[in-house]
Amino acid sequence: MQSTLGIVFAFVFGLALGSFLNVCIYRIPLKKSIVRPPSSCPQCGNGIRFYDNIPVISYIVLRGRCRHCGTPISLRYPLVEIITGLFSAALFIQFGLNPKTVFLFLFTAALIAITFIDLQHKIIPDVISLPGILVGLVFSFFPSAGISPLEALIGIVGGGGFLFLVGTVFEKVTGREGMGGGDVKLLAMIGAWMGWKALPFIVLISALTGSVIGGVSLALTRQGMRSRIPFGPFLALGALVFLFFGDDITLWFYRLGR
Repeated sequence: MQSTLGIVFAFVFGLALGSFLNVCIYRIPLKKSIVRPPSSCPQCGNGIRFYDNIPVISYIVLRGRCRHCGTPISLRYPLVEIITGLFSAALFIQFGLNPKTVFLFLFTAALIAITFIDLQHKIIPDVISLPGILVGLVFSFFPSAGISPLEALIGIVGGGGFLFLVGTVFEKVTGREGMGGGDVKLLAMIGAWMGWKALPFIVLISALTGSVIGGVSLALTRQGMRSRIPFGPFLALGALVFLFFGDDITLWFYRLGR
């Protein structure tokens, strides 16, 4: 069991990185630099002071509004920070402080950014998924990764190829786009990090959660099939579920099949 101080530090570290993820989530779809200029209010253009940029706390102090113009600040900002903080702490609890945890935090951060970008813009930026494939492949060379480089390579080809095939068949049958290129590259990235053996479970988890949540969403909005539900967040969810509970899930399926 990890120390309480270490868990707290991991959570605070995650909060800080979550603040940076918010910059990425906002700027990457707009093709803006994530480094310059410094953060400012999109409405009035005034720069955000350092004491107004403290994760979560500043949002509470400012009551969710810009200090200068009073424009409401999206709840997404503290939500991303808290989610990133919680995953950072969870990774530290499960894997301790080592290179594997650092790599997996990068993977998790990429999935969080992709999720919120896809939810808002219905795109998965190549600038995240393509480098993510490369970093995942590098990670597989570490003994602690749990997968071999060959398994990672097969995961890349198998993950991307599977969704590409599904999307192509769906488009031929229905005349509508099934899987976007972003989803294909995302599953290839997940395959690089988790290996090909994890992909069937991840796709199954993604499909089940996507069907349930997507069905409820369509029913509540009454938009039917006219509404396009992004699949990226469900792939990310499936990957994260398997990251933390993969051994238990695999054992459960093994016992179920006996």
